[in-house]
Amino acid sequence: MSMPCAAASMPDRRKQCVIGHAGRAGIGPRHRCPAALIGDLTAEAGGHLTAFHRAEHAGEMTMADVGETDFAVIVFREEDQWEADALPAVVTADLDDFVQALRRQPSMGGTIGFAGVDDFFFVAVRVLGDDVSLFLSDLTAAADYPLARQVLQALDIPVPADGEELDQVLPAGDMSIFADLGLDEMELGAISADLDLYPEDAVAHIAERLRFGDVVERALDIALGP
Repeated sequence: MSMPCAAASMPDRRKQCVIGHAGRAGIGPRHRCPAALIGDLTAEAGGHLTAFHRAEHAGEMTMADVGETDFAVIVFREEDQWEADALPAVVTADLDDFVQALRRQPSMGGTIGFAGVDDFFFVAVRVLGDDVSLFLSDLTAAADYPLARQVLQALDIPVPADGEELDQVLPAGDMSIFADLGLDEMELGAISADLDLYPEDAVAHIAERLRFGDVVERALDIALGP
């Protein structure tokens, strides 16, 4: 469960170029991130992480409302077809509550949850039996956002220090989270690295590749409101 990069200028969004590593929560990671995430990543990561420097023109992100969830959606299978619905944003205040909300939904083949926070990052969670797989689009968000921090803690990945100057950005978690559904590690990495995509756009793109784009689009419309 282990990517090219792009750069763009967007207001109110951290400029970054990302690529990730693999890990699995709940059943023990296949590849663990080493103790140091920021710094000499190439030397420390043993091949599981590839770091990219931020573009020199990168701007600063202003965080008006730290921890604000923009949307949360659940995807599940019912009568051999994919369905999706919006979840109350409050369930993402705690990662365990988010996972439990996914577990409570009957589904053939497990459930998938997506949450987007503050137009900055998204989290994907997949629950299949006793296994829980996690993916965080930008680990630097953990310095300021509780949900991102809880994902890193669940993956046993060190949380970046608050105020630390980070010139490298990496997604974290299970890069193969959707591989069996047709989205491989390289594609997931490319979507995460696309700076033209806000979290809801990235999630919609992922859902389209996984062939449940229409139902997720409707759920996102409900979650995001008018």
